[in-house]
Amino acid sequence: MTRGDDHPRRLLTTPTVAMLPRVADSLSFLYLENVRVVQDDTGVCAYVEQPDGGTSRVYLPVAAISCILFGTGTSVTQPAMATCARHNTTVLWTGAGGVRMYSGSHAPNLTTEWLERQVRAWADDSTRLDVAARMYSMRFGAEVPAGTNLNTLRGLEGQRMKALYRSLADRHGLRGFKRNYNPANWGDQNPVNQALSAANTALYGAVHSALLALGCSPALGFIHSGKQHSFVYDVADLYKAKHTIPLAFALHKSAQPDRDVRIRMRQDFHLYRLMPRIVRDVQRLLDPSIAQDPGETEDPEEVELVHLWDPDLGAVEAGVNYGWDWED
Repeated sequence: MTRGDDHPRRLLTTPTVAMLPRVADSLSFLYLENVRVVQDDTGVCAYVEQPDGGTSRVYLPVAAISCILFGTGTSVTQPAMATCARHNTTVLWTGAGGVRMYSGSHAPNLTTEWLERQVRAWADDSTRLDVAARMYSMRFGAEVPAGTNLNTLRGLEGQRMKALYRSLADRHGLRGFKRNYNPANWGDQNPVNQALSAANTALYGAVHSALLALGCSPALGFIHSGKQHSFVYDVADLYKAKHTIPLAFALHKSAQPDRDVRIRMRQDFHLYRLMPRIVRDVQRLLDPSIAQDPGETEDPEEVELVHLWDPDLGAVEAGVNYGWDWED
């Protein structure tokens, strides 16, 4: 008789670390809406209703996807969610068109190495400002003079972004363009604003999945503050000037800007290898000693057991009763 843990189906659905693709090599994101996601004997699949009333089944390569965005009209079963968790696939729940991001899943078996580095840098005002300055340098390729305060950084960033919007608006003949995001009046917004909102949310989803894969906290931002996605917004800002903003303006004549921009964003993620870049950039932000363009991006390790903290000894083995050797 086959033991429960040795059942062939269980062995097939329980991946090892060697079987899992690295987060840097994974597909960036997949957006779904108006589907039912289930787990069957083969894998995770989405049931899609057809115009003729029939239903088609599409299998999802969850082990090779960094992030799945579930939009409106989507339902998912517990076994399907459990499979996503086993494969460290981030699941985000979003609004219509993937425009709003509500919540996300977190893999429970990752090391806290990068989270601890993030907390140390965030908790001290001096190191937090250093990280903010590195973000500015990454975004615009300009060094920040020593002693520059955060108010000055905000002003410099605002000037550059204002100039970028004006330049792109002039290039595409969109005089008087203004950035406007109003989810309550989505249909009346111009195609550029619709495309930009949808592109930014797709970018937020990919960044969110990279942060969760590293074990970082999406809430502890270095520039943004006060929301559970503050660090997501910080990191996503590194790529907007080069990717989402020019792409949104290029779709100013699109009849379906939110759909078209998601397709183009997936292409950009593959073409520019943005997933490994996001991972590498986050690691460089938290540890400046990391090379600017290493041959391999470090993936977080999985840990089987938690350890105990000791200020003198470092990591101490957990699961041990130290009372036997303790003397008052």
